[in-house]
Amino acid sequence: MNETVIRPARDDELPTVAELRWRWLLEREGTPVTGHDEFVRLLTTWAREHAASHRCLVAVRENTIIGMAWLAIIARVPNPRSPERASGDMQCVYVVPAHRDSGTGAQLMSTVRALGRELGLERVTVHSSERAVPAYVRNGFTPDPRLLHAWIEEPH
Repeated sequence: MNETVIRPARDDELPTVAELRWRWLLEREGTPVTGHDEFVRLLTTWAREHAASHRCLVAVRENTIIGMAWLAIIARVPNPRSPERASGDMQCVYVVPAHRDSGTGAQLMSTVRALGRELGLERVTVHSSERAVPAYVRNGFTPDPRLLHAWIEEPH
């Protein structure tokens, strides 16, 4: 049986992760503002520069990366009961179309949440498309009317 393994991305895999991010945009009929190769270089460099605050996990099956998820770690203002606080934001969860509905997305979400616990984060949030909300709810996320956001400018 070919199992999917979720693990931290290696440095040499960052270009493949960038390729997944590129594919995601194209699937959503987005319009890139850079060329493909330029974006791969940009994301690879960015990931290396932000490795302390943004952890990339990959889903690997048969030595091929078939998915990814990122955990952004955000330091929070200390309070008297908790002088060292942080929370996380799950970002860029993506599974290639041929491997969707196989449990890989759930594995990625579960591993990100486990990493958050390991790092002592207070919570992990996610900004989701409407279509993906049920998947996040099935995997331990709950809508919270107290968690609000405001667009600074219209999203792309």
